[in-house]
Amino acid sequence: MSSLLDRGTPGAAATPAPVVRRGSTASRGLLAAVVLLVLVALAALASLMWGARDIAPGAVWDGLFHPVPGDNDHHVVRDIRLPRTLIGLAAGAALGASGALMQGVTRNPIADPGLLGINSGASLAVIVAIAGFGVASVGGYLWFAFLGAAVAAVVVYGAASLGWEGVTPVKLALVGAAFTATATSAVTVVLLTDRHTLQEYRFWQVGSLANRPLDVLGTVLPFLVVGLLLALAAGRVLNALALGDDVARGLGQDLVRGRLLVVTAVVLLCGSAVSLVGPIAFVGLAVPHAARMVVGPDYRWILPLSMLLGPVLLLGADIAGRLVARPAEVEAGLVVAVLGAPVLLAIVRRSKGVSA
Repeated sequence: MSSLLDRGTPGAAATPAPVVRRGSTASRGLLAAVVLLVLVALAALASLMWGARDIAPGAVWDGLFHPVPGDNDHHVVRDIRLPRTLIGLAAGAALGASGALMQGVTRNPIADPGLLGINSGASLAVIVAIAGFGVASVGGYLWFAFLGAAVAAVVVYGAASLGWEGVTPVKLALVGAAFTATATSAVTVVLLTDRHTLQEYRFWQVGSLANRPLDVLGTVLPFLVVGLLLALAAGRVLNALALGDDVARGLGQDLVRGRLLVVTAVVLLCGSAVSLVGPIAFVGLAVPHAARMVVGPDYRWILPLSMLLGPVLLLGADIAGRLVARPAEVEAGLVVAVLGAPVLLAIVRRSKGVSA
């Protein structure tokens, strides 16, 4: 049993135990953080400038700090693109961090926020909101999506904790997959029998940054900030868990408390992101791997870099979706899926090569 726990889920060999050279890791991490901060700023500026029509940087500056009533460019910048950009920054940070947490706590290199059934729980709650309560706005979906994500995580974690061995990476993954299958089946049944619900739900399900009011971000922000702080505090916990449960116990790590800390952070971050932009996939999968390529397996650096790389990827996908079909646009969730599928195949191929 101990060997099973040390291996974690299949493919875990692709995430080696963190043997860290502190000096080199810190220097690489600091350099990467500076570069990513610049990229985040550039992505935010591009998000404000580019869309159905381009707006010059000077007009963007005036629209933000010296708006003129009646100026159409200033209206687009302040009322349409600024909320979209801020929501993209927040959701990207949440998705990146939650993906890193999931891969660390399950020791599974292809884990993402959907592994614990978070997305499925949120989707089922949104279906209940539409079909049962007639909710038809993003602001209305917010609390249902957040509550569904939280309930899903509690149910999965509670079920995985049953038994004498308690919570293990394998049980978390299996119970999460079972919950996802059940929730997805329930969602499908409702959609097949209720055409109105299908029409409302599909706009949320595809994942997008468009048409999200800024007050939605204000509502979610406290939960998101707490989740990010908990994620940063979980770096040492994940480093210990990567060594295997037996070694982590020998190092004095409280496995129950450590995993509960990580799962709580995942609930807050995934619930926040799904509430804001819908169940966007692949950001939480790809971002931690990119961070790991730069700083190695040390989660004290993987987590903050994932928080910076997530917004770059999500805003980049949103900008690409605006440009490829303008004046129409392709939702960010679809663009990320197109970009993420090759990444997933590469990860699976690399994992097989390592395990062989």
